Formats: sequence, structure tokens, C-alpha cells
Amino acid sequence: MIWVQLAILLGAILTGARMKGIGLGVMGMMGLLLFIFIFHMRPTEPPLDVMLIILAIVTTAAALQAAGGLDYLVGIAEKIIRKHPSQIIFIGPFVVYFLALFAGTSHIVYSVLPIIAEVSAKRRIRPERPLSISVVASHIALTGSPMSAATAAFAALLAYPGAAVDIMKIGIPSCIVGVLAGSISVLKMGKELNEDPIFLEKMKDPVYAASIDSIGTVNKKEIRPGAKTAVIIFGCSIIAIVLAGAFPSMLPNVGIGPSNVSVNANGSLTMGTIIEVVTLSGAAAIMLLTKTTPADVVKASLFNSMASAVVSVFGVVWMSSTFINHNQDTIRHVFGNIASVYPWTFAITICIMAAFMFSQAATTRTMMPLGMALGIAHPALIAMFPAVNCDFVLPGYPTLLAAINFDRTGTTKIGRFVVNHSFIRPGLVAIGVAIATGFVLAKFIL
Repeated sequence: MIWVQLAILLGAILTGARMKGIGLGVMGMMGLLLFIFIFHMRPTEPPLDVMLIILAIVTTAAALQAAGGLDYLVGIAEKIIRKHPSQIIFIGPFVVYFLALFAGTSHIVYSVLPIIAEVSAKRRIRPERPLSISVVASHIALTGSPMSAATAAFAALLAYPGAAVDIMKIGIPSCIVGVLAGSISVLKMGKELNEDPIFLEKMKDPVYAASIDSIGTVNKKEIRPGAKTAVIIFGCSIIAIVLAGAFPSMLPNVGIGPSNVSVNANGSLTMGTIIEVVTLSGAAAIMLLTKTTPADVVKASLFNSMASAVVSVFGVVWMSSTFINHNQDTIRHVFGNIASVYPWTFAITICIMAAFMFSQAATTRTMMPLGMALGIAHPALIAMFPAVNCDFVLPGYPTLLAAINFDRTGTTKIGRFVVNHSFIRPGLVAIGVAIATGFVLAKFIL
């Protein structure tokens, strides 16, 4: 019977992934409906914690965007990239990594990709190389960012004092090493641009050639007066969250009582509560001090993406957690011994699920409880955390498609067999090295 239920689970995820947007969420709800009414499964609690975290973090990021803070950060990134054009394969992805690490969203890469594509083409560096690893860098930056929903959800699941800081202590350095390895892996990927037949054919058009060699900036935006203030407030919110995770004794105790999503039974506040209160307070400060209106925040592209993220997590995580809870004994019996002896093998399972779910937060909330049920130790799970970024394997994620569209030379592409696309090599190398580095660091740090 478990195989029929697993087929329904995977079928809902695959169908929802192809529908894109809120498709993953609504198909997850349909799968949950079948589990309840046909198999009489007892539904688990809906993932309110991660949904509220996504709502709070994305709203704050949208306030930063509406106030011009993201444009200000992108302007700094552009100056760094243009100052060292010959090192674009290394400079580009690391600039993107730290931008996404700070902002807590991979969508900030949209503003940087045109700059990377333009600088690469003018220097006759194959744009596929820096573009591919830069997109991957924008994803794995989220597994360690204190402002990402995936990191916050994982910290809430671990639920021990200092969990968020432990994730950052392992996730940030291991992913930096992973980005470096990914950058090295693309140094000789594909033909040199001056030898690429598609590019050479395009350069025969004088208009196209002139556009490639013209000097200028891409999408130059006027920075709003309150942009720097918004960045400072956002940065202070990050610092406050990190300090709260590092020194839980500094937080108030609200008294012993029944536990809920906001407070533990011993009166200590949950990490989700801290993140939600701090980030939304930061959003309020940004709006008050930069004269950014609520209407401006609602119009921001990041805010509009929030509904899709929340619905997706709501449906697919609730369905998955119900399936796992119902079949927990069987799963532990079948996979428990393998996971206890070779815990790294669970990273492969995480990667496979991430490839279909297209959401780091949803994958985290779905797979990490399974890892805990299998008895995998917390340090090992933290080391495997970068595996939730395998959403690049199937080239349907918006950041991948954006990079392909911004590359006017045509070098960044999807292969004939779909999975043999420009991002597969740097992605697998970066994540594989990050996980291996995480295991090494965990032995010495945790």
C-alpha cells in the first residue's frame, strides 16, 4: 500500500512542478485529500511556522526593494564586477552569493545577470561560464542566510538553542568553498567565445556586433534617497536575528504554559517568533524612516512572489508530512540502517526531492523531519543542508531561464536531453563540495 501512496505523492509533486506557480501547492492539497479520504491518514499540523516565516521575511525584503535598497546593493555589485572584468568567472558568482546571503532571496540575481552577461561578452569570455555558476551561487547562498525562509525553517525544526547559528557556522563557509569549486569547474566549459560557431555567425551582423561591443551600463536606475537607510535597517535586523540565535539567554521568558507556534512550554520564544517579530518590525522601520508607503511594498515584485511561495509550501509540505508520519515505522525500518551507517546517502534523497519541489523551504520542511525520524544526527543534517538547492536539475526555475534569456551570445542553454544544460555541472560540483566540506567542518565545529 505504501507504494501506491508514494506514487500519489510523487505524482502530485511532478504535476504541480510542471504547472509552476501555485501548482505545487494545489496539487499537494489534492494529494492530501486522497490520503485522508481514501487511505484514512491522520493529517499532521499544517506548516504554519514556515508559512509565517516566509510571509515575514519576504515582506521585509519587499520593503527593502520598494525603498530602493536592492537597487543600491546591485549598484555596488555592478561597480565591483566592472572593476575586475577579466575575473568575471570568480567575481560574478561571489558578488551574487553575498548579495543573496544578505537579502535572503535568490531573486536578487535578476538585476546582476545582465551585467555579468554584458561584461563577459565584451571581454570575449564565454558568458555561459560566469552566468551558470552565478545562478547556482544565488541558490546555495540561502542555506546559511539568516534572512532565508529555508534556514529559518530548518532552525525551527532543529529546535535547540543556537541552531540557527550552527547552521550559519557550517552553511556559510561550506557553501563559499562550494561556489569556489563550481567556479573552477566552469573555467574551460564549452568553446572559447571567439571559437563558438553560433557566436561567430551572429557577429557577422554589424548591428549585433556593435551592440556587443558598445560601452554602457545595463538598466541603470536612480537610487532613492532612503535606500541606504533601508539597507542599514535590514542589516540591523539580520544582526538582531543572529544575536538572538547565538545568545538565547538574552531573550525574555514569557512564563511556563502550553506550547504553540510562538512559544515553547518552558516559556522560551521559538526562533520563528523571533524572526517574524524582528523582520516585520524592520519592515515597519523601513517604511517609517524612508517614507515608503504600504502600497509601494505591495507593488514590489518580491511581495507578489510571496503568495505563490506560501501556497506551494502549504500544500506540498502538509501532504508530504502526513505521508511521512503515517508511514514512519516502515520508512525507518527500510532506510534506518542505511542512514545510520551512511548518513551522507540521505543527501541524495534530499537532492532528488528538491529537483521536483522547486522550493528550498518546502524541501527543508519536508525532508529534514524525515532525516530526524531516521535517526540522522543534527550535525550531519546541517552538513547536508545545501542539497535542498538542487532545484536547478530540471531547468524550469525562473533564475535559470533568466540567465538563458540574458545571454545574447546563445552560449547559456538547455541541452537536447533537458538535464544536460549549462547549470548542471557547476550546480552538482558546488553542492557536492559544499556537503563534503560541511561534514568536515561539522566534526570540528559542532
